[in-house]
Amino acid sequence: MSAPATRPARAGIRARIADYASRPLFDYLLLLAVTALLTGIGLVMVLSSSMAVSGVEDHSVWRGFLHQAAMVAAGVVVFWLVLRMRVETIRSLTTPLLVLAFALLLAVLAIGVGLEEVGSQSWLVIGPIRAQPSEFAKIALAMWGSRHLAHRVRTATTPGQLYGPFALISGVVLGLVVAQRDLGMAASIGIVVMLLALFSGLPMRIFAAVCGIAAAFFAIFTMVEGFRTQRVLVYLDTLFGRFPETRAGGYQSYQGFLSLADGSLTGVGIGQSRAKWFYLPEAKNDFIFAIIGEETGFFGAALVVALYAVLGWVGLRIALKQADPFLRLLAATLTTGTVVQAFINMGYVVGLLPVTGLQLPLISAGGTSAVVTLGTMGLLATCARHEPETVSAMQVSGRPLFDRLLAIPEPLPYEPARSGAGASRTHRRPQRFGPPVTRAERDRPERAGRAARGDRDPRPAGGPRRARPERDPREPAPREPRQPERGGARDGRGRRAAKGRDRGAGARGRYGEPGRRGEGRGGTHGRRR
Repeated sequence: MSAPATRPARAGIRARIADYASRPLFDYLLLLAVTALLTGIGLVMVLSSSMAVSGVEDHSVWRGFLHQAAMVAAGVVVFWLVLRMRVETIRSLTTPLLVLAFALLLAVLAIGVGLEEVGSQSWLVIGPIRAQPSEFAKIALAMWGSRHLAHRVRTATTPGQLYGPFALISGVVLGLVVAQRDLGMAASIGIVVMLLALFSGLPMRIFAAVCGIAAAFFAIFTMVEGFRTQRVLVYLDTLFGRFPETRAGGYQSYQGFLSLADGSLTGVGIGQSRAKWFYLPEAKNDFIFAIIGEETGFFGAALVVALYAVLGWVGLRIALKQADPFLRLLAATLTTGTVVQAFINMGYVVGLLPVTGLQLPLISAGGTSAVVTLGTMGLLATCARHEPETVSAMQVSGRPLFDRLLAIPEPLPYEPARSGAGASRTHRRPQRFGPPVTRAERDRPERAGRAARGDRDPRPAGGPRRARPERDPREPAPREPRQPERGGARDGRGRRAAKGRDRGAGARGRYGEPGRRGEGRGGTHGRRR
């Protein structure tokens, strides 16, 4: 009795979830909720994991948390500004942002710091501001690449025309980041580049070949630097659960394992971590997921993993629903890049991947990462607001409460005539994906409008109809050609005799007049006597 009773309940729950997922504003509101949850979890865990270090270094346990809260507030402002921008404005800013990213990367090579501290010269220090330009360069390259590929995919006839300039610009950005000796950020930018190429239609065999070349390059680069080779050896020991030297290179991974083991199922409680008391290096940055597992247990860590999985799911839903190819590429790339970085971070904390130094998005402490990641979520929320169903729903029912409170304007529907490079100024005719437009495809919207109004289509499907010459009304109307008929009785003039109950009583005439027995009068003759 219990099994049949539970099946309708499960079916009802699935139907209810499907009903909520089919609503126009579902993706937008779910994205806002996931972003808020991850950001809130990040602030709480940064406060907990930085108390010991802040108390010793800055004589205040609140110093690290207040700095992170200020950067999150700046990221929320960027999130709000991006939501207020029109798509045309975002599209026009892609090239200036990429130029600014180039300038910042060159400045890092000239006056950057961090080589002695962390082994990579990837930070700019301007007064009290400490920024990592490679984080900004990753998003700028994703925005410019989305615009470039979305435009070129309509006109390019060869892979060289489509990917040539994109590969050149991406190679320069990657070269500048590699010159900073920041292999983790170079891998993150390389993932974004490959995702852009894959989502824009790069054949899988070429994609696999490029991935193989990139893997070989990173392997060679790892062997050149001694400490990166040590990381690979530590990873191999960690993967199989061997820690022969817990005080040497594997110390951080070993302490991360101990933190996760101490958490068990339910955790030791928020703020009760022991690893943060100078046992686990970078507890608030790279290995903050270990603190989450220790204080909240398996359930808390599983919640964080589920939130990132939901973020990936809703982001790809947003990308698939876009009518604008620029927003489609941008949403897919930003979503996949953020989620892949999160799983790389959690993967090396639990020992499945080598330590790369990538932070956990929206959770790890880091000013530049917080601002850039919240700006990324703002771009993704802009894509969600411009889904065709969401635009129609806002035009009919108005904006949601969140948009009204923050004075976010109503999104505009997608107009292909204004979506190309410079089209907003010149209003040039848009181009389309795929083969050239045929006459039938070009006339289809016009015919659909005439059919909705009840008008008669003056042209057949094959093309325009030839004009008929005017006829003199005094001349007799031309007789239509007689169609050959098969079978049936015929009268004396060769016409087919009426059948059925009209036989003998006369059939209807040509224009609807009833014929008389034995008379034609525009109709067929009756039965011959």
